[in-house]
Amino acid sequence: MSIAELSMLIHSGVMSPVEIAEAVFDAIETHADKAIFVSLLKDRAMAEAQAAAKRVSEGRSFGWLDGVPIAWKDLFDIEGMATTAGSTVLASQPIATRDAAVVDLVRQAGMVAIGRTNMSEFAFSGIGINPHYGTPRNPKSTDVPRITGGSSSGSAAAVAAGLVPVAIGTDTGGSIRIPAALNGIVGYKASRGRYSMDGVFPLAQSLDCLGPLCRSVQDAIWVDAAMRGATRPDVTRGTDSVLDLVVPENAVFDGAEQGVVAAFEAALSRLEKQGARVSRIRIPAFEAIAELMKARGALVTAEAFALHRERLTGPVADEIDPRVVARIRLGGNISMADYIDILEIRRRLTKETEDLLAGRLVALPSVAHVAPPSEPLLKDDDLFFATNGKTLRNTGFGNFLDWCGVSIPCGSGDAGMPVGFLLSGAAGEDEKLLSAALRYEEVIRG
Repeated sequence: MSIAELSMLIHSGVMSPVEIAEAVFDAIETHADKAIFVSLLKDRAMAEAQAAAKRVSEGRSFGWLDGVPIAWKDLFDIEGMATTAGSTVLASQPIATRDAAVVDLVRQAGMVAIGRTNMSEFAFSGIGINPHYGTPRNPKSTDVPRITGGSSSGSAAAVAAGLVPVAIGTDTGGSIRIPAALNGIVGYKASRGRYSMDGVFPLAQSLDCLGPLCRSVQDAIWVDAAMRGATRPDVTRGTDSVLDLVVPENAVFDGAEQGVVAAFEAALSRLEKQGARVSRIRIPAFEAIAELMKARGALVTAEAFALHRERLTGPVADEIDPRVVARIRLGGNISMADYIDILEIRRRLTKETEDLLAGRLVALPSVAHVAPPSEPLLKDDDLFFATNGKTLRNTGFGNFLDWCGVSIPCGSGDAGMPVGFLLSGAAGEDEKLLSAALRYEEVIRG
């Protein structure tokens, strides 16, 4: 169920938060895919559910989120546990003495922490494969095991499989929007800095963002408020303005699967029939970003190398996924001068693109392909790296340009797998973005 549906059950007295929490743990225990969660918080969750039930029964509810279950990506500090970031080498790190700031804020809204979800090791892949804790399967696949996308792989699978109504992920190059698209759910990447990063294990601090994976835009708006410490959402469904969209003509459709393009274009057509104004233009920054990465390297790789360089030269290097090691080590080739140039060029391209868009939202396919089968990617490193790059491409533009974004299911492509429609806005335009997404979600879904 969605957050809204569960909230209605709780506040109408049909079900208590304790019954819901028990049902969640029963569902997780009996679910075939044991790679979705890396740890469960049953004692804490039942205590939180009991407290929520007492508040609701006494008319002291904290609000619509009180008693609703939530899961956390294995990057968020949970008091009393080590934060392992999808890696075994961090299991011996000191335990967290307190919750991450956003975990604590959501707890204060009454939500019930169920557990921590699996992910790509150190959040450094858009595929979602993890050799240590297992690779979650895409719940929407009906033929062969397929990837969930990464790095928030377990978070997406937990929601898509119906185990929890919402799970929180991180997004450095697409790690919320990619798995949301591949699993047919909603994924919202907030603007960088919208939430506190205190107690969140980083990948690249110039790019890292947070956000929820859930069943609807409404759910995302409610959780967004809690993650900011707000007592109620301040996003409204707009009614008096035309939806003004830019669809890039360059880069984002290169090599895209026919089914993905068809689903995206059909959603775009539905929006135009509802009065949306669509402009198809070239966004020069996209080519500039690709050229910059070839010439100087990737910003994410430089910052990931700075973070992990001691691990890569120490005895634990052999315990890390070799594909993750290979990608991180590329950051060692980026000089300080190149890194400074990348940051300066990023500022310039972001400003130029904001001027070009002039307040319009951007629409494009979240990912150029549907979720591919897992087995070939596990066996072939060259295929893995090529697929990873293509998977991250469309969303990665938004991270580099500091956009906020929300992926909404818009249909299906090959093998009946979900396709995501990505709406993006400039940094700080989250309310505008969410308002438009809330208003047009059903049109986009078709």
